Amino acid sequence: MPPAKRVKSSANSGSNAASGRPTVEDLEGQSEFATLARQHWLPRKPAEVKVNNDVLKGEIWDTLEKENFPLKSLLVLEGLQALESYLWPGYGEDSSNFHVLLIILIVNVKRRERLDTWDIFSDRPADFSDLFRRALSLTVDSSLSWAIKTHVLLFIIHAFSSLDCTIVRKECAPLVSISIWHNISTDDKRDAILDSNTQWRKAWRASAKRYDAADDATKARLRFERSWLYTSVLNFLNLLYTDNAKPDQVLYCERFVEFLTDLQSQLPTRRYVNTLLQDLHVLPALVLSPVYNDEANGLLRDLCRLFSHYTYFTIDEQTGAQLSKTEAYDRHCGDLAKLQRTALKHFKDKLTVLALSNYGAIDKRSELEGLLTVLADAEIESLCKLLGLRTAYPDSVRVPIGRRFLLEVLLSQFERRKTFQEVASELSLLPTEESLFEVGLGRTEHYDGSHPLALPKLNLQYLSVGDFLWRSMILYRCEAFYAIRQDIESVLSRLKPEAKRSGETVFSGFSKMALKITKPTILEAVPPLVGDDKPSTVRAEVTIDLRKLPQHVRREWESLRPDDVLFLLAVDASKPKLATNGGASVTEAEKLGLVAVRAAEVIQVLDDRGRAIRDAQAYFDGHNRSDIRRLQLRLDAKAFKDDTEGKQDVYEGINLLVRRSGRENNFKPVLESIQDLTLSDVPLAPWLHEVFLGYGDPAGANYKQLANRLRKVNFRDTFLDWQHLVESLPGKIVEPDDDVSGSFGPPYVLETVEKPAEEAPSKPSKKRRRDAEPALIAEIETLKVSTYKPPNNGPYPVDAPKLNSVRFTPTQIEAIISGTQPGLTVIVGPPGTGKTDVATQIINNIYHNFPEQKTLLIAHSNQALNQLFAKIVALDIDERHLLRLGHGEEELETEGSFSKHGRVESFLENRQRFLYEVNRLAASIGAPGAHGSSAETAGYFNSVYIEPAWAKFNEIIKVEDATPEDIVTVFPFHGYFADAPQPLFPPGADRETVLEIANGCYRHISKIFSELADVLPFEILRRDKDKANYLLTNEARIVAMTSTHAAMKRGEIAALGFQYDNVIMEEAAQITEIGNFIPLALQKPKDGQQALQRVVLCGDHYQNSPVIQGLAFRHYANLEQSLFSRLVRLGVPTINLDQQGRARPSISSLYKWRYPQLGDLPHTRTEKEFTTANAGFKYDYQFINVPDYKGEGETEPTPHFIQNLGEAEYAVAIYQYMRLLGYPASKISILATYAGQKALIRDVLAHRCAKNPIFGLPRIVTTVDKYQGEQNDYIILSLTRTSRVGYLRDIRRLTVALSRARLGLYILGRREVFEACYELRDAFELLLKRPDQLTLVTGELWPSERPLVVEQQEGGDGSADNTAVATAVLGEAAMQGVEHLGQYVYEMTKTKVEELKLLPQATVPSVDVEIRDVLEDTGLEDEGAAGAGGEEEEEEEEGRKVEGFEAEED
Repeated sequence: MPPAKRVKSSANSGSNAASGRPTVEDLEGQSEFATLARQHWLPRKPAEVKVNNDVLKGEIWDTLEKENFPLKSLLVLEGLQALESYLWPGYGEDSSNFHVLLIILIVNVKRRERLDTWDIFSDRPADFSDLFRRALSLTVDSSLSWAIKTHVLLFIIHAFSSLDCTIVRKECAPLVSISIWHNISTDDKRDAILDSNTQWRKAWRASAKRYDAADDATKARLRFERSWLYTSVLNFLNLLYTDNAKPDQVLYCERFVEFLTDLQSQLPTRRYVNTLLQDLHVLPALVLSPVYNDEANGLLRDLCRLFSHYTYFTIDEQTGAQLSKTEAYDRHCGDLAKLQRTALKHFKDKLTVLALSNYGAIDKRSELEGLLTVLADAEIESLCKLLGLRTAYPDSVRVPIGRRFLLEVLLSQFERRKTFQEVASELSLLPTEESLFEVGLGRTEHYDGSHPLALPKLNLQYLSVGDFLWRSMILYRCEAFYAIRQDIESVLSRLKPEAKRSGETVFSGFSKMALKITKPTILEAVPPLVGDDKPSTVRAEVTIDLRKLPQHVRREWESLRPDDVLFLLAVDASKPKLATNGGASVTEAEKLGLVAVRAAEVIQVLDDRGRAIRDAQAYFDGHNRSDIRRLQLRLDAKAFKDDTEGKQDVYEGINLLVRRSGRENNFKPVLESIQDLTLSDVPLAPWLHEVFLGYGDPAGANYKQLANRLRKVNFRDTFLDWQHLVESLPGKIVEPDDDVSGSFGPPYVLETVEKPAEEAPSKPSKKRRRDAEPALIAEIETLKVSTYKPPNNGPYPVDAPKLNSVRFTPTQIEAIISGTQPGLTVIVGPPGTGKTDVATQIINNIYHNFPEQKTLLIAHSNQALNQLFAKIVALDIDERHLLRLGHGEEELETEGSFSKHGRVESFLENRQRFLYEVNRLAASIGAPGAHGSSAETAGYFNSVYIEPAWAKFNEIIKVEDATPEDIVTVFPFHGYFADAPQPLFPPGADRETVLEIANGCYRHISKIFSELADVLPFEILRRDKDKANYLLTNEARIVAMTSTHAAMKRGEIAALGFQYDNVIMEEAAQITEIGNFIPLALQKPKDGQQALQRVVLCGDHYQNSPVIQGLAFRHYANLEQSLFSRLVRLGVPTINLDQQGRARPSISSLYKWRYPQLGDLPHTRTEKEFTTANAGFKYDYQFINVPDYKGEGETEPTPHFIQNLGEAEYAVAIYQYMRLLGYPASKISILATYAGQKALIRDVLAHRCAKNPIFGLPRIVTTVDKYQGEQNDYIILSLTRTSRVGYLRDIRRLTVALSRARLGLYILGRREVFEACYELRDAFELLLKRPDQLTLVTGELWPSERPLVVEQQEGGDGSADNTAVATAVLGEAAMQGVEHLGQYVYEMTKTKVEELKLLPQATVPSVDVEIRDVLEDTGLEDEGAAGAGGEEEEEEEEGRKVEGFEAEED
């Protein structure tokens, strides 16, 4: 949830939406629908339900229709499980239309709420097919109102956006098949189209055969399917030409354009539809229609522009190949050539100029229109017919086809349009007041699902990589500008601008994010570059005064860095913008007098004397610091050009400088990266291209399907022993290689035994359909296993390799094998299943098997990346090959520093150590000279002394009669290895052992010179930047960064020539799709191809998705989609890790229902910490019902800032109780589902515990969203809501919340709210098997010795279910509420303090505590903790970055 300060401008809309949502009273009380549900379907089983048509019509439908289908009523019905428990179980072929419509209405509500929908119908595909046909019929039923038709059309839109669902796809596909070409205007035109492509002709014949072979009923269905879209489009065109269209009719038009756009934006639905829509002249008819040209219908016009973009998108309709700029222009010229030939042949007298002009002279609309106006009406119609363009509609269509219409058809057919790259290149990446407050962006602020938006959607499939990038750029830009707009409105509302009588604007309020300034001084405007029309650079300077700012605010302003984006605002409170009738709504900022916004980037910061400040902290702490700063800025050149050409001097009125938090203000470099990719032709690896776009075989990128699959792989320490090897490869034949016998120890090299090639069948089989079952008989794979003796790397303990100690499970081994092979690997890792260990071992295998390859590691958060890096460092990987980019490296808890700067320093430190070893080596062999003075001299020393000495040694040992003693005697480096563990050569060792030790010693020496050879460039390079870049491009083999860093620095990294072969992505399901894509395109292609060989995606789509701020971007545009989740939906093969080792089996059972195959590792049932009860608690997990506290449940002091004082007090009381029993604070985390509750809990902790060493503070207090990927032994979770479930209804968040605890989970919430929620029923059925009052066990201290005993119940699958009520425990006591627990904690604290007072003074900690502070009746009144967490909390919240803010309530 975003903090209150972020959403002030949309507070009204947010609160209205909240008030229109069902409450517990609506679902559990005596409301009309709740009473009806209890009478007819709750709590009966679906099989027992019989639908009463009188109830459907009279008590449900009529009630809804009378109020125009209010959202709240539909949400109530959905919450009462009307669809799952009544409407669908009672549906049949004879069901009424009202029954069908009610199902459609509730499906739409479920889709709006982002709830699982289609699975409800999966058990009865035949009935669903009938339902879908009924819905299609209703869309063309003229007796229905347009409002009802709009609801049905929305159902169809939802269906076409869910083509990954089998039962839905089977119903949708025939509606957009080639059979719809029966409706093309003439047979000749259709035949010409079919003749242009053999695949189309083949598909047409197959369609005709199916029709001819069908019975009469099937033929009727096929005729309906091929005519449905055609009929719908004609009805739509009729509606467009209605005079004085009503709002319901306009809404239908908007939804229909949305539907057509969706069809055009995915290749499987577009392939045949686009031809039909262009034949029907849908776009020309649209733009000429009265509805379109009505001034009030701006949304329809915006939707039409998006529809036009996809209609004319330059792509091959059959193959899906995107046309290059040249190919697109050639196709356009081919169309013009056809026009010219027709003009010359049939209209030579009037169109000679057109026929003989060059293409550039006739491809603009205005020029073409001028040339065609000489034709008479009949001639224009004749020209259209000759060109194969439709000139008539059926008689029922009211579209007037005259001169104006046909001229528009010709112009739209032959004018040249900008490509999407040209459109993208013209988009400004820096906002102005026009782009921030334009109408389209304003619609997103108040989006509630009732209307579509003119935004591209991230679909299941894309037309091309360029199409995906264009959509991402538009959406990311809108999302970023939306966030900036919110920040500016927040700043202005805090500053409270007022106008003096003199007309001057003053600011009576305060915001730490803004400073009043005088107008900026323009320093220079550098002339444009060749081919450009705007200045190449515009430099300006503003002066800011920091003397009156609080110190913490001043430090934030001092921390401005080059390239930070600031905003120059012109605010004139004497000229507030007022709303006008029929005009766009006026924003809060415009009402406060905002006139202009200009963005600028910091070039450098100067003090009052003009001296550059490079180290802000050092300057701030110095003695001669100044309070004045002069900021040199780089203005937006495009906006500057437009301003200077205009009449008004915008910069004269600028009087305010606004900044944004650094973590929120990275939009410009990210947008630049996306724009550069959109404008360039960066290819994906050929093996990944089709899978990424969503076409072809979903398994096409799996290593088993690739020609470059590795037949032999060294898995080194992946397997711990032979038994582990055999257990890890179930279903495969594992046998020793021919040169070994029996079982043997690691390392293991696995080789796949090639099957002899089989003869191809005489008649090739038909292409297997997507849903066809694979062959039941699969070949059993045979693996030959060999081994080798790892080389001796030297006599010192440090030379011994670091070996893996994790006993991987079979599915983990499957993931490691797949990740080590080339291709795409998608690993689904439920909580606690060891995703990070698997990724680490994959990296280890790639590192050692492919020493010439580089690997890129990507994660969503610095924390996840650091966890991965810490495990990599612990493996046998040379640290000099590791590099960590970004600022998160500071938090990496390892001995070495792995940032660019740190790695350079490390190289130089190692240089000194190795040069010392060179000097020691020289002294040991008696070589005179300063050989260790530099890496260069060390290299000479190696070639002159060491290599000859070793060559001489090798010559001597080649003598066959050389004994081990002789070899030891001639070994040249005895002196150097005198400090190694002795004896260096064991007495009595055989020849082979002695040679192995000698070779190990030489490897140790060789590594010294190898390391120094790597250091040599750092001696030559002088600039730190050059050293760092050399490190990235030449030395590092494993490079790690966050997805955000990759997006921000993509241009810089690619420009350096950085090349890599593998990408491994952690938390891939939490990264937006463009965030997933950019790391795949950080390098420039070689010979037109990407060098990428492996992509490994690790994640869990059942946990949180990327967090997107605006509801419109999150739900409508689907910007929260990750590549990981889309690939899963597409059916790409996944490896599902199935053994968790994090939590007790009883706790893991709370979320196992989300992962059907998930089991528990054996240690969770045997190790003491898992089998021992939690001290002081009867249960290891418990849901605790928290009633109103002091007469209140949840509160909302500011919009969306939701708090619950009772739960906050309860959570802190449980924490205090645990600390009094001796639980370490570091093992306890407190989680809340809302940022407001997090702030409140922190306030209560500050009041009760922070200054008291008896309690202290827990390890962390944060939100569930922020804690994904983390874990702790004990979790206290506050669900917060008491009026309704809220966003926890998204079961992905509930999964995260329930899976953070290892040993103890204590959940605080309102029982009646959560147990009634259909989506959460699986978890809460388990939780509520136990009492909902906190049950303590007295007389225990941590750690407990009491065994955890629960009654074993047999689960439905035959497994033990550890969720039954435990037997009675001695000393158990149930807490009646927070007051009871507070009193109990008070007594315990009092006793504890008295005990401490009796201890010797030297052993007593400082206990400055007021006992009354823990009494229940003290409350928080004196601290004001219930007041939304304070101003600082609001300002500190992360809330803007596309991938980083608290969950927002719908």
